[in-house]
Amino acid sequence: MYDKMNIFRKVFCRTYQIAFHLAFPILPYREPKLYEAIEEIKEIVGAEQLTSVLLVTDKFLYENGLTKKLEAALAECGVRCTVYSDTNANPTVRNVAEALRVYRANQCNGLVAFGGGSSIDCAKAVGARVAYPNKSLDQLKGMLRVLRPIPTLIAIPTTAGTGSEVTVTAVITDSDTKHKYTMNNFTFIPSYAILDPTVTYTLPASLTATTGMDALTHAVEAFIGRSTTKETRRLALEAVKLIFDNILTAYREPTNAEARRNMLVASYKAGVAFSKSYVGYIHAVAHSLGGQYNIPHGLANAVLMPIVLEDYGDAAGKKLYILGRAAGVVKENDSVQVGAKKFIAAIRSLNKQMNIPETLSGIRKEDIPKMARHADKEANPLYPVPKLMNARELQKFYIKVAEGSK
Repeated sequence: MYDKMNIFRKVFCRTYQIAFHLAFPILPYREPKLYEAIEEIKEIVGAEQLTSVLLVTDKFLYENGLTKKLEAALAECGVRCTVYSDTNANPTVRNVAEALRVYRANQCNGLVAFGGGSSIDCAKAVGARVAYPNKSLDQLKGMLRVLRPIPTLIAIPTTAGTGSEVTVTAVITDSDTKHKYTMNNFTFIPSYAILDPTVTYTLPASLTATTGMDALTHAVEAFIGRSTTKETRRLALEAVKLIFDNILTAYREPTNAEARRNMLVASYKAGVAFSKSYVGYIHAVAHSLGGQYNIPHGLANAVLMPIVLEDYGDAAGKKLYILGRAAGVVKENDSVQVGAKKFIAAIRSLNKQMNIPETLSGIRKEDIPKMARHADKEANPLYPVPKLMNARELQKFYIKVAEGSK
């Protein structure tokens, strides 16, 4: 039904991926300095000599008073805090432009991102525009386009899922073209990350579920890809175990500090793993769905994950078996094929227990070729997926995930 990727393109993709894998040890990857409580931001702003910061967040968090503790801590140490709270669930080029104007108008010299991946990604993109005032975001998208350092960025995740507090990536949506594109730069890694479980207590159960499955997707795609290292395999396995052990507790008991903290740690570990080993077609397809229909990224990942993993078949079977062992859902004496199926079934079970649907509504058949081209362009040649596919092959995932396809 679908034309296969030709051999010459496959060779190019694999060669490109091998080159990046070999070059990674000499690339300037770093991790943010970690803190565990909001109050510790006083130490950070003092060390960085920040006098005026832009706080990037969203309306829900701001209007429900969840940023007040942070704002008070900044005020206590004499730092002026200006708030931009209009960040969309999928941050847009317009969001970045508006936040940048606020940053400049208030002569800010630092950025604080408080929220999920959307707020953190928006802050990263603002930083890119500060570093390159004469370039548009469109000119800065893609790989390694932002080489100048961005202003000090302090990331405070309120969801345990995106891993944006440790990644090189920002994902921005162009509302005019309905295209979601990635920006990947080592300068985007925040200088500091505050993993405070108390700020996740008020997260709606549905977002606890989908952001947690987003973190699981990061760990799984990092592990099954072909550019792993001993470190990223270890981190991915640790993240998978933490998620399977804690996500349902966090979903059912929102103020369970241990479960919330463990989910933040899992998200962080998965973020490090996929930053170094990359993601795959689950993410590429999810990004295109988010750009076209504004479908939340974690939701798209959660629904797509078992569908794409099944399609990989034997190309990912052994690694899925290993992930299933780490998750505690596969027995040592299970065959590789049985173990892989059990792991995929366990993912579907988590989705079901947290009321995540099996399909997504609103996908129009006429949009599929365009979205598949966007996914193909994002994923190939960079993502070291178990099995290479072109745009035509990727179309099947949109059809399978569409509501009523069963």
